[in-house]
Amino acid sequence: MKILIKSGRVIDPASGMDAQQDVAIAGGRIVAMGPTIPDFTPEKTVDASGAIVAPGLIDLCARLREPGFEHESMLESEMAAAVAGGITSLVCPPDTDPVLDEPGLVDMLKFRTKKLRQARVFPLGALTRGLKGEILTEMAELTESGCVGFGQADVPIVNTQVLQRTFQYAASFGYSVWLRPQDYWLGQGVAASGALATRMGLSGVPVAAEVIALQTIFELLRGTPARVHLCRISSAKGLALIRQAKAEGLPITCDVSVHNLHLIDVDMGYYDARLRLQPPVRQQVDRDALRAGLADGTIDALVSDHNPVEADAKNLPFAQAEPGGTALELLLSLALKWGQTDGIPDRQVLRALTRGPANVLGQSLGSLQDSLGQIVIGGVADICVFNPTDEWVVSDGSLRSQGKHTPFSGYALPGRVVTTIAGGFVAFDSQ
Repeated sequence: MKILIKSGRVIDPASGMDAQQDVAIAGGRIVAMGPTIPDFTPEKTVDASGAIVAPGLIDLCARLREPGFEHESMLESEMAAAVAGGITSLVCPPDTDPVLDEPGLVDMLKFRTKKLRQARVFPLGALTRGLKGEILTEMAELTESGCVGFGQADVPIVNTQVLQRTFQYAASFGYSVWLRPQDYWLGQGVAASGALATRMGLSGVPVAAEVIALQTIFELLRGTPARVHLCRISSAKGLALIRQAKAEGLPITCDVSVHNLHLIDVDMGYYDARLRLQPPVRQQVDRDALRAGLADGTIDALVSDHNPVEADAKNLPFAQAEPGGTALELLLSLALKWGQTDGIPDRQVLRALTRGPANVLGQSLGSLQDSLGQIVIGGVADICVFNPTDEWVVSDGSLRSQGKHTPFSGYALPGRVVTTIAGGFVAFDSQ
């Protein structure tokens, strides 16, 4: 399909481009850019006047709840939510039911998502069989099926020897390991440790749970330099360790969720189960450090941590409620809100959603490596066109996801997506 995006402000964080240009798309690729594009007859024209034309967003953590949780969220609704939020590529953690530890399961997921012709899905394979932390999966076979890395989702590996062998194997074959750093024994609580959790009678997860896990990971990496991505950092102390490890040259990247970027423990109010999240939101000093870390590039990417939860599992006492929240459609708006509040330029905000995540995926992208997360002639046509000043209110009716529970319900947020183009096809159009 031939598409012309006219009169938009084109921002490409990878190249530094920030200029009003037209963008021509044909055959799933960007074929021309410029103030005007002669000799191009489009089948569809997108009027981007007053809007920003950005690379399609890349979300490094979004649960689609399939296979196994179809009663909570159908694949069709979550993929529709993704493109409505400007997301054209997303990474799916392996904690489905059954766990993504067999090539056939990965093949099935990729087949179903490809048929929808919406966002591109990059599955993470399970590091260990059944996520039990005991026996390594057949990583080579899972890679051939399309896995871009291997992780444990929210299930820590208790046995340090297994973790060491994981790094050794991954380093030998160039695989990336995705871990959320949390000590198993210290991470059994439901809220961030602190005065508030104590007053509320909630079991706490101390910062030490993250710090101890990070120290273990870094010490093992000094002996076996595998590529490790650290998922959803939550504390100032943890971030300081990551900054030191990067300065040391360890091969690590990291991300933070929109929840931890904006919320703190006092937002729980009177046991608001919408704030029952993993990792838990912490104190203001942690939130402020994470915002600064994302701004200075220590944190490589901002993720939605989308995890839709059905009403019966969420409308329970805080400690019994299932952790998680809907966030696919909020990712762009919450990033823009961070930029507005902290005075971060649009190009820098968008980098945390585009080229930053693409760099984390790196060589796992294969032929897409040189163009995903950027706007370049000849590159794949993944485009998000959005109005940065158009506000919308988060409500059940405004969300396409089957999961309606989010701590940001009722918030007025900037940034409304006008059109999402995924692989040269119009996946979402509000015009």
